[in-house]
Amino acid sequence: MGPRQTEYFRRKLIDWRQALLDESEQTLESMRDQQREVSDEAERASRETEMSFELRTRDRYRKLIRKINEALGRIEDGSYGFCEETGDPIGLGRLEARPIATLSVEAQERREMLERQYRP
Repeated sequence: MGPRQTEYFRRKLIDWRQALLDESEQTLESMRDQQREVSDEAERASRETEMSFELRTRDRYRKLIRKINEALGRIEDGSYGFCEETGDPIGLGRLEARPIATLSVEAQERREMLERQYRP
């Protein structure tokens, strides 16, 4: 991968991380506002369900942001775009679709096949 491609993915990851952080902040503000406006028990239950969903989403974002930061670290150390298992290039198409990918398509397919075989 050349320097222009590396910069492209670095920028893409940074923008993605910022979008997730912005959305998380908006969610927090919305949750604070909704908490003050509870009128009855049914409304409270509905809002608690919504808040639970939002908290699960935020947890997924937190994990995704960690993976984005790890990918940015791989860009810095020069290992970005190479499969963790084989050392082969991951491929630009896969990185475009999933910029946090750590495995080539082939390695990912092998891993998923093994997981299916050993799943109870």
